[in-house]
Amino acid sequence: MQWRVIVVGGHTRSIGKTQLVCDLIAAFPERNWVAGKITQYGHGVCAQNGENCDCAPEEHVCAISWEKQANETDSGRFLAAGARRAFWLRTKQGYLNEGMPFLRSALREAEQQQPGGEGNLIVESNTLLQFLKPSLYVLVVDPTKADFKDSAKMQMDRASAVVFRQPMALGNTAWTGASAGPFGTKPQFLQREGEGLPAELLAQIRDMLRDTKGMAI
Repeated sequence: MQWRVIVVGGHTRSIGKTQLVCDLIAAFPERNWVAGKITQYGHGVCAQNGENCDCAPEEHVCAISWEKQANETDSGRFLAAGARRAFWLRTKQGYLNEGMPFLRSALREAEQQQPGGEGNLIVESNTLLQFLKPSLYVLVVDPTKADFKDSAKMQMDRASAVVFRQPMALGNTAWTGASAGPFGTKPQFLQREGEGLPAELLAQIRDMLRDTKGMAI
């Protein structure tokens, strides 16, 4: 199957990345989304269960699971928003390459339920961009939150669109070691958490879904 891929990333935690994924799923329910979240755990945390573990660095480096029902977990929220299937891929920090076969296997399983043609995949992640070129990469940012992940700094110039959770004051941000300069003339939208999707962003997504061919993953 060929997949159209939307990646939603963000410069830090708790800025509504999961909510934006849910908003996009709900805006285009007819697309039968396969949705996913990728989490990379730091030192000493096991990818199997996200808990502290005494496993060796090269042990328990990847795990993936399908969400069974709509609930308050991130992948459960994807189902509640209307996704056909939702997964959660966990890896230890720096081991996403080892996690890619897990992702491909999961997509083959999803394809068996909807064989042929093209599928629509939406994933919450920054680091996935190291391994594929998505149809669209939407970066969520909040100028009032200082932390700026290295994974987001590496990819910010690849953003297809930027969603601001708060307006920028005269171009100033609280970000540490980053600026809005790489955004240049990229489409930029203001969507405070709890607000609806901007009409222009919806139009950009709609055009991509209509005009972009899928890719093999």
